[in-house]
Amino acid sequence: MAALTPSLYYRPQSFSSSLLSPLSHHSPLARSARSLSAARCSPARLLHRHLHVQSLEPLSQSPTIVYKSTRKLFKLAPSGSRPYSQATGRLSLISRHLEQHQQTSYPRINTPYTIELDSLSASTDDIPYVPPAAPAHLTRTPSQIQKRQLSTSSAAKMSSQPPHPSLLIPGPIEITDEVSQAMSHYAQSHVGQPFVNTFGETLTLLRDLFQTTNPASQPFVLAGSGTLGWDLVAANLVEPGEDVLVLHSGYFADSFADCLATYGAKPTQLKAPIGDRPQLPEIEAALKEKKYKALTVTHVDTSTGVLSQIQPLSDLIRRVSPETLLIVDGVCSVGGEEIHFDKMSIDVCLTASQKAIGCPPGLSIVMVSEKAMNVFKSRKSNPGSYYASFKNWTPIMQNYEAKKPSYFATPPTQLVQALNTSLKQILSQPLDARFAQHRKVSEYVKSKVTSLGLKQLATDPANAANTMTAIYLPEGLTPPEILPKLMSRGVVFAGGLHREIAARYIRFGHMGISSMDESRGEIDKALEALKEGLAEVESAKSK
Repeated sequence: MAALTPSLYYRPQSFSSSLLSPLSHHSPLARSARSLSAARCSPARLLHRHLHVQSLEPLSQSPTIVYKSTRKLFKLAPSGSRPYSQATGRLSLISRHLEQHQQTSYPRINTPYTIELDSLSASTDDIPYVPPAAPAHLTRTPSQIQKRQLSTSSAAKMSSQPPHPSLLIPGPIEITDEVSQAMSHYAQSHVGQPFVNTFGETLTLLRDLFQTTNPASQPFVLAGSGTLGWDLVAANLVEPGEDVLVLHSGYFADSFADCLATYGAKPTQLKAPIGDRPQLPEIEAALKEKKYKALTVTHVDTSTGVLSQIQPLSDLIRRVSPETLLIVDGVCSVGGEEIHFDKMSIDVCLTASQKAIGCPPGLSIVMVSEKAMNVFKSRKSNPGSYYASFKNWTPIMQNYEAKKPSYFATPPTQLVQALNTSLKQILSQPLDARFAQHRKVSEYVKSKVTSLGLKQLATDPANAANTMTAIYLPEGLTPPEILPKLMSRGVVFAGGLHREIAARYIRFGHMGISSMDESRGEIDKALEALKEGLAEVESAKSK
């Protein structure tokens, strides 16, 4: 039998410790292993002494040996009177190291919102491991946990995340405990069937989030930020020399235009005053003046907090220039503002994981219509990018959604797990209810901001985003003066981003879990911090 190695996990006889202990070079079991020949003690007997295991047999002959029982997986005989220890549940972590050949049921070792775990199996006479019964408060189902009504204090206490200031910027945003836990998913092969199943399911869930039922629409999920979505559009759907009309409602229209020009397109910007958006009559005039391959619009420009209306714009394009592609930059809107991909005749909607979808940064998410995919297939020149090429990614995404392993570039497996978890949480209720809640919170925030005597960049309530609010500071006050006051009260806002007025305003992001779960109390906490912070700064200035 192979020698015991330092990577083997063992369980002390006492349940006083709450963690599995790695077998170190100086542990009692390691010292015992080194003296096997002198003690004439077999490894199985030695393990039995420390683990109370019955009828052990090795799973493999690799240098690191993991043992299982033919009766029960690591059956323990705990000493002492405690009927349950939190360490007991952690024994299921061992199951991820097992190599078996038939499917069986083991306790989940992952967030309750992800797909079934890797298929684990045992011989036909094996009995699945069942941990001792836990106290009632540790055995609630995910649905019971979701339905609990928590006070702000109890919600904070029960979070698995360390205490931290409330992140209320226009992205990244706060994430749920389940999404945070999904990010700690154990390492998986990106072409192994368990991950392929998760990724495929995630792509299908994105169809539901974007509200498209056309099987010819194509979702893409790539490692990258929202900006990568611009490259996907510019590299695949616009050829050098073609004209693109860019509707300008803030900083991100400038950036999108720069990206298009980088790939050889000819962008024309239709600009509006700060806090406003281009109006339909001037858009119609521009479309009649010249043939545009595409029209881009930032649904929510986070530099100004301006919301553009998609349905009227779509109706105008279909009436005046039906061949023009409608490209929606939904980085700060998808998951918080109404997006009906099919109903609104959107050709491309691009977003990112870290905004209203409620995941950590790192995923560029794009939905492409059948019409846009046909435009790509008929292009005369090769795509302008290798990594961002639809030619390279389309078969990969299609295979993943069909639950078939495929490879072009390695996806970030933990981020995909987190996205899968977040999408299931978002889609656990009707999207209309989610949009309504974001509108409700937005109206509440904006009314409180107005009551403080503050103005917003969005000049018309119809132009104001529901996922964020851009707030002008009082005359003579700058972001570096107020933001530290908010931080000292446990709240993080963002400074200004628009080049012309960056020193005059701050930005308050209210999307995702911070808006959906009122029991967290983060919105009221932020408004109170803003009120107190302004008073403190103005008091100091008056002295």
